Amino acid sequence: MNLENQIYVRKSCRNYTDEEIDMTPIHEFISNVKPLDDSIKYDYEILTNDKVNIRTRWQAPYYLALFSEKNGNYLENLGFIFQQLSLYLQSIDIGSCWVGMASLKEKRDDFVISISFGKSDKMTRDRSAFKRKSLAEISDYADEKLIPAQLAPSAINSQPWYFKHSNDGFDVYQIKQNIIKRQVLKKWNPIDVGISLAHMYVANEENFEFYKKTDFENIKGYTYTGSIKI
Repeated sequence: MNLENQIYVRKSCRNYTDEEIDMTPIHEFISNVKPLDDSIKYDYEILTNDKVNIRTRWQAPYYLALFSEKNGNYLENLGFIFQQLSLYLQSIDIGSCWVGMASLKEKRDDFVISISFGKSDKMTRDRSAFKRKSLAEISDYADEKLIPAQLAPSAINSQPWYFKHSNDGFDVYQIKQNIIKRQVLKKWNPIDVGISLAHMYVANEENFEFYKKTDFENIKGYTYTGSIKI
């Protein structure tokens, strides 16, 4: 299954119909999804909107509640796994959006974040409509191989990823936000980096590999996440 073309038209969806959805393909896709770190245990649950405390002006008929053990790159791992699902949903005409401003009515300590989804006729856009940093701003030099990461969605469009070229790919960093933004984005930005890595994986599926270095370069204003081969 090639989901790469969805990267270039994807739109975070906030307009939904109440049409019912067969969840079988969604469960099947998740059962075969590639994790960033297969040692981290995670789980999910599909909920109707009456099971969710929604603090947005809009709502969807369905929400994916995402859970994880809090270990290692667990936030990046969730972003990586479920952005693949988001691209898949779009490929079968289902819109979705990452939702930080929602909680579960039945509390679980391992709940992390949710994704809204449902049928919609407003879930794609032209490439020119993306408002993103330039390739030179997200890397040590502009490289078109990074366009999939450049187009990834992020909390309040913060685009916290930074890629430094290495011999076989890229070292990946997260921007250290200022003290005001840090309070809002400290949890969401690692997920955002995972989302950008999911786009890099989907665009380079046969060669993609994520790993951690011990001899990475410390870059002022950034935190090292890991490295990728593509």
